[in-house]
Amino acid sequence: MSAGATNAPRTVVGVSGGVDSSVAALLLAQAGEPLAGLFMQNWDDDGSGQCRAEEDRRDAVAVCGRLGMAFHFRDFSREYWAGVFEHFLAEYAAGRTPNPDVLCNREVKFKHFLDAARELGAERIATGHYAQVERAGGRWRLLRGADRDKDQSYFLHQLGQRQLAATVFPIGHLPKAQVRRLAREAGLPTHAKKDSTGICFIGERDFRSFLGQYLPAQPGEIRDPHGVKVGEHPGVFYFTLGQREGLNIGGVRGRAAAPWYVVAKDVAGNVLYVDQACDSPWLLSRTVRTEAMHWVEGGPPAAAFDGAAQVRYRQREEPCQVQANADGSLTVRFERAQRAATPGQSLVLYDGDACLGGAVIESTDAPVPGR
Repeated sequence: MSAGATNAPRTVVGVSGGVDSSVAALLLAQAGEPLAGLFMQNWDDDGSGQCRAEEDRRDAVAVCGRLGMAFHFRDFSREYWAGVFEHFLAEYAAGRTPNPDVLCNREVKFKHFLDAARELGAERIATGHYAQVERAGGRWRLLRGADRDKDQSYFLHQLGQRQLAATVFPIGHLPKAQVRRLAREAGLPTHAKKDSTGICFIGERDFRSFLGQYLPAQPGEIRDPHGVKVGEHPGVFYFTLGQREGLNIGGVRGRAAAPWYVVAKDVAGNVLYVDQACDSPWLLSRTVRTEAMHWVEGGPPAAAFDGAAQVRYRQREEPCQVQANADGSLTVRFERAQRAATPGQSLVLYDGDACLGGAVIESTDAPVPGR
């Protein structure tokens, strides 16, 4: 479905109905770029009232109308389910904590969306991500967004040369406050819209209730690291390492009145392990082993090198020594212990502002209760 001009655009903007993609389109339009907008629906409305797809689509149409751009719509909900959500559920069922935003970027936004843009005759795509792309030494590099508080390169680390060569991030050099100011000055209907949160394309909702629709609750014991029962849980896969909320552990005889934190999960035994220190030694690790590494430029700078890595979003990168293994995995040793490095999450490597790539965390050397 489309409306507006029929001439093939040079760039197709992923219009999400949010302020970031709106300003990305605005800047390209002001530069005279032949444009079209494309709205992706990646999740079927499940009747919960939490899916904002229709509201977002109306806002995307309004932005395209304001900027005089053709509007296109594509339903990628089947592709999202097969490429992202089935993996998301399998990881939680295995006791790991997946990062759907990373897969969503790789499997949907920079795969099916890019293909759809090319079907419309476009040479490239643009999105409202806070990241930057540059060409250096014959290769494309993925750089952090200038606004470090909004930088999204962590979620884009699975992109490669093909995707980066056909992608622009028009707002990557801007702070968020300026993005909102530009939207307001241009009269864009999204200028004051709240940023989206929650699971990629699914939205913000009660996570336990949502996950429970697909992974039924299996209650079990909560124990301290020495095996002493201190409570009960509704299902180990509802929790992640370092989590404090939702444990519902009351006063425990002989224990301090201090918060408890998840330090380990025994999926086979259906046991959740907790401790009362935020930086419990059971949460700390210096060595992280990953699954196969994705390198943005196609390969590592060396078989072994000093680098910097993040094991979670919004973390400052930490100095580390990187060993690229023969099977494609990494062994990464940090100079100081990392808290709650979590299997299923991503370890992402940086060289200054350049994102080298990343991989899923397979395991760490944190101590394991019961062993």
